[in-house]
Amino acid sequence: MGDGWTYTYDADKIRGFKQTHQPSPWINDYGQFSIMAQTGDPIFDEDQRASWFAHKAETATPYYYQVYLADYDVVTELVPTSRATLFRFTFPENKQSNIIIDAFDNGSYVKVIPSQNKVIGYTTKNSGGVPDNFKNYFVIEFDKPFKLAKGVNDKELTSALENTSNHSGAILSFETKRGEQVYARVASSFISFDQAQLNLKELGNNSIEELREESKAIWNDILGRIEVEDDNIDNLRTFYSSLYRSVLFPRSFYEYDAAGQVVHYSPYSGEVLPGYMFTDTGFWDTFRSLFPLLNLVYPSENLKIQEGLANTFKESGFLPEWASPGHRDCMIGNNSASIVADAYIKGVKSDQINVLWDAVVHGANAVHPEISSTGRKGFEYYNKLGYVPYDTGINENAARTLEYAYNDWCIYELGKALGKSKKELKPFKERAMNYKNLYDKETKLMRGKNKDGSFQSPFNPLKWGDAFTEGNSWHYTWSVFHDPQGLIDLMGGKKDFVAMLDSVFSVPPSFDESYYGAVIHEIREMQVMNMGNYAHGNQPIQHMIYLYNYGGEPWKAQYWNREVMDRLYTANPDGYCGDEDNGQTSAWYVFSALGFYPVNPGSDQYVIGTPLFEKVKIHLENGKEVELKSSNTDYCYIDEIKLNGKEYNNNFFTHQEFLNGAKIDYIMSEKPNKTRGTLDENAPYSFSKQK
Repeated sequence: MGDGWTYTYDADKIRGFKQTHQPSPWINDYGQFSIMAQTGDPIFDEDQRASWFAHKAETATPYYYQVYLADYDVVTELVPTSRATLFRFTFPENKQSNIIIDAFDNGSYVKVIPSQNKVIGYTTKNSGGVPDNFKNYFVIEFDKPFKLAKGVNDKELTSALENTSNHSGAILSFETKRGEQVYARVASSFISFDQAQLNLKELGNNSIEELREESKAIWNDILGRIEVEDDNIDNLRTFYSSLYRSVLFPRSFYEYDAAGQVVHYSPYSGEVLPGYMFTDTGFWDTFRSLFPLLNLVYPSENLKIQEGLANTFKESGFLPEWASPGHRDCMIGNNSASIVADAYIKGVKSDQINVLWDAVVHGANAVHPEISSTGRKGFEYYNKLGYVPYDTGINENAARTLEYAYNDWCIYELGKALGKSKKELKPFKERAMNYKNLYDKETKLMRGKNKDGSFQSPFNPLKWGDAFTEGNSWHYTWSVFHDPQGLIDLMGGKKDFVAMLDSVFSVPPSFDESYYGAVIHEIREMQVMNMGNYAHGNQPIQHMIYLYNYGGEPWKAQYWNREVMDRLYTANPDGYCGDEDNGQTSAWYVFSALGFYPVNPGSDQYVIGTPLFEKVKIHLENGKEVELKSSNTDYCYIDEIKLNGKEYNNNFFTHQEFLNGAKIDYIMSEKPNKTRGTLDENAPYSFSKQK
């Protein structure tokens, strides 16, 4: 899942249309190289070698890609495995049909070996988060000898076939008849050339058609874990596109050695070590719904990820908060605690759990010496004062406080499950309530607080950034995942709580972007959608709609969830509402379309929203099924729910109910049912309600 490949093709360099099928450099900006087909005089410069193409002459699926390069009359096809790819280039009649191999700048090496129809090389291109010895090694084997080969040294063509420079590459030429096909077998490794050669065996002796069918079967198994039936084809397209994006992350960063053992190049120590490793994930985003989705539908994969997290702690002294491929100084929070706790509490129990326990406790009371987003920046203030102060030079301090409080609750719950002593758990239990220290009764919002206990002044709740992270006070006030009842009490009760939730949609989409010095795209995405200050394209507020269930008005959650699904996610080319953000925004849609959502990862509950589909089967790894049926999905309001044939009045389902196998019937209505699921005892989990 999310193995991906670590080389790119020239899709993002081709003139004509923006490509959407390639991973974003923000997610995977290391170790890339490209392969490009071209005819005529060989041209290495990426702008000059570009070709027009059209999406109408393109096929893009998870298991096969094909594009027609109009300037060269060349069809390029590829089928990937986890660590290798088979290319097929169909050329016109030409005395000089070329394959361009570009290892990019920032240090690269390429060697052409004509006697073996082979090219090997490595790239060190990256923008951080790697050890000094980082290399992505690649091997490319062709099925035809080269008529001519040129090396590239600092972007200049040379007769030398082995080059080490800032920007190396190679150009291979063939004389072709019209329709003649050239195959290239490609594999890469972060370990060595020998390992890349070993990875090439993933292709076997299969044809591109055979590999295509094998890859298609793998993807059908992965995406078919959730089987959806519906008359609306666009909803199906949107759902499965979102599920596809969800399972791309995190990316596998491990390989299999000659003995078949799992090994990895450590992006933390630079050593080759045994065991699993994963990367390209930011827990600030993905703790919210991506990892809960793995725990429900793909728990065996998350079991490997948990081992990878333990290896990260052993190799670097910290759990990752944003890995790409090693620790990156990006975003805030200590949400690795949520990733570990949610997995264990939902039955994904790694034999490395004692290592992971030590890791989450350590990370709660330390900060990485070089990467301040790893661990807890400002933990000394937080532990002493109960919040990270606004006036001590620590940016996004209020957001840190709110997330640290939730993270402390996660550690507390994990410790309880592990049988830790009350004395050991006491600091985490107490600090889980630290969110209260930032609540401002005057505005009924969260607000930065100075070291002396006074609130920040002036205070503009519409200001993005500053005390918050990619959002404002209207967005972050709801970041009390573990204790909505406590937040309800602070706001004066359910009536006032719901009124504040309503206000998110009624406050105009005004903003103050001065902290950033420009209007960032998350702000613009909020502004143009005509949903007030609800900023779904960014993560902090994505759970907020479900809080209506805690406030006793679940029908409003049903209404607004359907609005978001219908308006912000479509099957059109522009049908995505913002950053992918490592699968989180897609996973929100996957859960919400099913009719429930993990508001509080670390608990075993899924808060009910509104189902989008007529019939769904979730095929669980334990052999059980969750079957969901909806009477009339033209309507968003739930009139009645039956669980296994019996009336069900809770506002949540439990993980165990799903694991036991469940048949859920949603009876939908044109009008809201304002009596169903409104009793306090039917409300979802909240820490203040626990004894």
